[in-house]
Amino acid sequence: MIITKQYRCIHSASCKCTKGHLSEEIIFLVVQQLNWNPKSIATLSCVCKWFDDLAKRVLWKEFCKTRAPKMMLDLQSSGSHSVDGNWRALGKLLIYCSGCNKGGLFNSIHIPGHFVYRTRFSRTSGKSFLLPQCRTDVLYVSDPCEHLDQGDEGDIGFFRGIFKSFASSKVRKMLIKREAQLHPTEVCPYCKAKLWSMLQAKMMPASASCRLGAYEDAVEYYVCLNGHVLGICTLLPLSDSEEASDHSDA
Repeated sequence: MIITKQYRCIHSASCKCTKGHLSEEIIFLVVQQLNWNPKSIATLSCVCKWFDDLAKRVLWKEFCKTRAPKMMLDLQSSGSHSVDGNWRALGKLLIYCSGCNKGGLFNSIHIPGHFVYRTRFSRTSGKSFLLPQCRTDVLYVSDPCEHLDQGDEGDIGFFRGIFKSFASSKVRKMLIKREAQLHPTEVCPYCKAKLWSMLQAKMMPASASCRLGAYEDAVEYYVCLNGHVLGICTLLPLSDSEEASDHSDA
């Protein structure tokens, strides 16, 4: 892939980049040789706004396409060359478990956010998080990131996901029709957009707990204005979750 468009530094008059720097083509090839390493891209973004702009337009996009090629192809199959919430936000969602702060979004326990090596996102699993009348929407959801033995809270799982073309989705239309309220203070940890609670909107299907292997009354998730999903659940003990899975498949 050859990038021909050039940008001058837009940081400040005192930025050293005004004296010139490597071209976009060279930076692209260097980061490609690093296999689109997210730490390298994030570090490069901190140099100045020129590098940050290049990372958001090109480098994070290539990272997402390399990390989850089939998913990215599907998300762009409607003809869009971008994704809701920008490529950097999606790149972070692919590799970062947001955790939770006590008194924050999930209001129960403090579990620090952390990077994950690899996570499976499933379009089939996403159907389990949608009401029957919304199941023509496309939602990719991750397997839960397990945080075991959290005291009285038990075994906690965090999951995250992304809607395809959320702006035109049935879920968004239903949230608006039901006059669902946006969270007054908390925002999406991936793109900083405001959040709807699917639990408060009464749009949480029972099939979600079966898919996660969680207690039925212990699943909660939010969706932001850009279609990013983040949720929490209390996981069943392994033997109980296997029985629940067998029962749901019967």
